[in-house]
Amino acid sequence: MLTALRISNFALIDELSLELSQGFHVLTGETGAGKSIIVDAIALLMGGRASTEHIRAEADEAVLEAALTLPASGPIIDRLRANDVVGPHDTEIIVRRVLSRSGRNRIYLNGNLAPLHLLQSLAGTLIDIHGQHEQQSLLAPQAQLDVLDAFGHLKDLRAEYVTAYEVWKGCQRDLEVATRAADSRSEREDLLRFQSRELEEADFQPGEEETLTIERSRLSHSRRLAELAEMAYAVLYEGDSTVLGGLGSVGQHLRELRQIDPRMKELGDLSDTAMVQLREVAARIRDYRQELQEDPERLGRVEDRLALIQRLKKKYGGSMDALLARAQELKQEIEALTNADTHLAELKNRVSREGGRVQQLAQRLSEGRKGAAAKLDHRVKQELGALRMDRTRFQTELASDRDMTALGPVGWDRVEFLFSANQGEPLLPLARVASGGELSRMMLAMKTVLAETDHVPVLIFDEVDAGVGGAVAAVMGKRLRALARYHQVFCITHLPQIAAQAESHFVVEKEVAKKRTVTRVRRLEAKARQEEVARMLGGLAITKAMRDTAADMLGEAERQPS
Repeated sequence: MLTALRISNFALIDELSLELSQGFHVLTGETGAGKSIIVDAIALLMGGRASTEHIRAEADEAVLEAALTLPASGPIIDRLRANDVVGPHDTEIIVRRVLSRSGRNRIYLNGNLAPLHLLQSLAGTLIDIHGQHEQQSLLAPQAQLDVLDAFGHLKDLRAEYVTAYEVWKGCQRDLEVATRAADSRSEREDLLRFQSRELEEADFQPGEEETLTIERSRLSHSRRLAELAEMAYAVLYEGDSTVLGGLGSVGQHLRELRQIDPRMKELGDLSDTAMVQLREVAARIRDYRQELQEDPERLGRVEDRLALIQRLKKKYGGSMDALLARAQELKQEIEALTNADTHLAELKNRVSREGGRVQQLAQRLSEGRKGAAAKLDHRVKQELGALRMDRTRFQTELASDRDMTALGPVGWDRVEFLFSANQGEPLLPLARVASGGELSRMMLAMKTVLAETDHVPVLIFDEVDAGVGGAVAAVMGKRLRALARYHQVFCITHLPQIAAQAESHFVVEKEVAKKRTVTRVRRLEAKARQEEVARMLGGLAITKAMRDTAADMLGEAERQPS
């Protein structure tokens, strides 16, 4: 339930703090006093659209805050815990919204910044606001279907159906894609086989491009390479003054030196090692020189191979790795196309299987709705009778197209509430015949019927008593009070018959303070409440008779069993 509401610098409200309890609450006051401002503030706390016009003049920010206490277990608290809004053992949630003229509005859930969409997703589970717009929503066929499913405890079955329906539709989409692919499969397969054969015949190997590039460079410069090798070999081994010959003389001198001075042994060893290594270098240069020869034919083949690599790289990738990967992909695609008939058959079987399951669930859903419709009609008629609409006829019309093509996201049923307010008049869609007052009573009747299945803890009725009065208003007040056994109920009303039934009564007033108009809210007790109900009974002057009538109304409400 809503335990506290605090509003600062919002519209005509400068500062407001309300402590609230369980039960039936009313807000009354003169027209224009600002009763709907309270509802607007709560709507914003539940994710409603904000505007800088909501901020009180000369203030930079408006701050709205609500504290709600929830049952320790149930779908609402489970959802809040799943979203990490409350801890595993917490049952209170504090919603805070700050509206700024700069446009940087902020939302806090239990002190943590939260996005607007999270607040909006949770709002409908915390507080349900009913006004003229919400009454109109009762006229929509989808809303009527939702009411029927909620009354019939069909939400879980409907959720199971929706999941199966989405799976079935997904299978249908997969089958459509596979069928379209099969239609162009032959042409596609020819193309893929050509490309695969082209790459397969090329028979590229990892690292081949680099190897061929080096070979092309060697073949292109074979004459110069031979000249360089010849000159290097001559310097090392041929001619009158060679490196190896000179090093041999050095080695001979060092051997004589180390015979005289043993310390020169290490240098002698180094000289011997250098001689061995240089002989190896000379041998390798000799072999390299003998291998080198001009080979225009081989160079041509290497050039052709490199040109093929460049052409296919441009066509299929951009690198040798991409070419090799594409060759593997082509094989897989061809294999997939080869197995397409098998895959297509599997998809058809799955569509048929999932469609059969959807059809079974739709049938169960339809049967459940049929039974729920009869019970709903009976209960609504009882409630309308209690609301002085005993001659009113109400019927839930359920139409079903038992065909796979008629299956939709909520089944194959169409629901419409039919209504006749006057004896002898035919039943017609509620949207065509119900007046404002009749809609108000229909909304209250529906909420009363759904009281035990509706888990939203807080209900707010914003002048849903429009178009009613007298004895009907008294009954509506009793019904709202009875509804408060299942929910915390708030009602903005101009009717004393409804106000008298409240367990908590607040009056909304306008006054001028420091040359500024402000809206104040006071909780009324005893005499003050009697005076307000007397005012609501009418007239510019409150007479003793009005006060006595107000006292009787309040006394009668007090004597009612809770």
